[in-house]
Amino acid sequence: MAPDDPDNPQTWSRLYRWYLTAISGVLALNATFASSAPSGIFPSLQERFTLSDEVATLTISLFVAGYCVGPLLWGPLSEQFGRRPIFILTFFVYTVFQVGCALAPNTAGLLVFRFIGGTFAAAPLSNSGALIADIWDADTRGKAMAIFTLAPFAGPALAPGVSGFMEVAGVPWQWIFWLLAIFAGTCLVVIVFTVPETYVPVLLVRRAQKRRKETGEERWWAPMEKQKLTFSQHMQRILARPFQVLFQEPMLIAITVYMSFVYGCVYILFEAFPIVFTEGHHFNLGISGLMFLPMLLGGTAGVIIYLLIFNPIYTRKHKLVAPNPVPPEARLDIAMWAGPMYALSFFWFGWTSFPSVSYWAPLISILPMALSVGWIFLALINYIVDTYLFVAASALAANTVVRSIFGAGFPLFATQMFEKLDPRWASTVLGCVALLLAPIPFVLHRYGPALRKRSKYSPTGGMQAKPTKGEDQA
Repeated sequence: MAPDDPDNPQTWSRLYRWYLTAISGVLALNATFASSAPSGIFPSLQERFTLSDEVATLTISLFVAGYCVGPLLWGPLSEQFGRRPIFILTFFVYTVFQVGCALAPNTAGLLVFRFIGGTFAAAPLSNSGALIADIWDADTRGKAMAIFTLAPFAGPALAPGVSGFMEVAGVPWQWIFWLLAIFAGTCLVVIVFTVPETYVPVLLVRRAQKRRKETGEERWWAPMEKQKLTFSQHMQRILARPFQVLFQEPMLIAITVYMSFVYGCVYILFEAFPIVFTEGHHFNLGISGLMFLPMLLGGTAGVIIYLLIFNPIYTRKHKLVAPNPVPPEARLDIAMWAGPMYALSFFWFGWTSFPSVSYWAPLISILPMALSVGWIFLALINYIVDTYLFVAASALAANTVVRSIFGAGFPLFATQMFEKLDPRWASTVLGCVALLLAPIPFVLHRYGPALRKRSKYSPTGGMQAKPTKGEDQA
């Protein structure tokens, strides 16, 4: 579509596009809130279903494991049928299975419902970022993505406190799932009535169909309609495309490894915090849940700093290189700051986690940890979108699948790790791994232009990361 076409989502009013951006963030927040919500009601679940600690942890891990399946479908399907119908379908089914969890008759039913719910809840994790890419140009996309990148850890930060206080107050365990069903159902209503289609290729198909109907002429065809694919080709495109993009792109592999480790460590904290704060400092489940709030505060602080400092630098770069686009490598500045900070925050958390040390010491370490998680996600998600553009949903889907494997797997060994090594040495191991991965943004900043030139999927391959006057300020 032409830049001034009124049907082009990027020409819609700024207020409406910011509304859609906020809704995209809320949809992702919904999914991540649901992932960790059962953590505060583990005692009630263990009493009702006679669960071991490991099986209780599966209520979180299996939901996150659903993120490994869902994006394989929802990202590519949104590129075939549009963002809106996929959001409506997935949130309807997701809502139904939250009701199923509340009414689960046995352990098997609860775990199966959690896995299926996570599969359908995963749609915003791959498609919300793609929707934001649909409606914003590169200059504003960074600000919009800042809202979206809060969701992967804002939800997990809020849910344990909510469910923990429900447990302490004696609220029946079913009500956490009724709460999730109400939240998901409300989001479904908002999608149906306020979220339009934003994917340009699908909008062009609708326009061509309308022209053919109005004129009776068969010369109106959209590019997507000319792609005559068999069923097997459709399935290959839907299921295989994310991994085709992933395995043929060294840049995406490196980014995915880094983000997967970071994401997995977010879920490790659900096992580490009870050891440090519940066992070590003797807090109840509600107060222990509040210990996650610095994740939200740190992430919010990271977004504010980005909007006040780093995004204006990016805007100046955009003006300096106009009318050419800014190279995607300009997005990596904050990740280069965040990587070392993230590693150091683990050492801080671990070596202040003695019961004899004030709980404020490990608690405050979560602020720089969350801030750096936000910057890493913000930088790398923006880099993926800027680099891959029209296959951004598939690239994000592949990224989401792999990091969800880490998110599902890490809690399963976290308790044993923190108990056998103790929180000091367990955190040291994680900090050392984070240090090993921290150079990835630096390498991409240096070699990204050459890698993009050889990419099959990046339409930005012709860009060169030329230094600008703003570079030395980043």
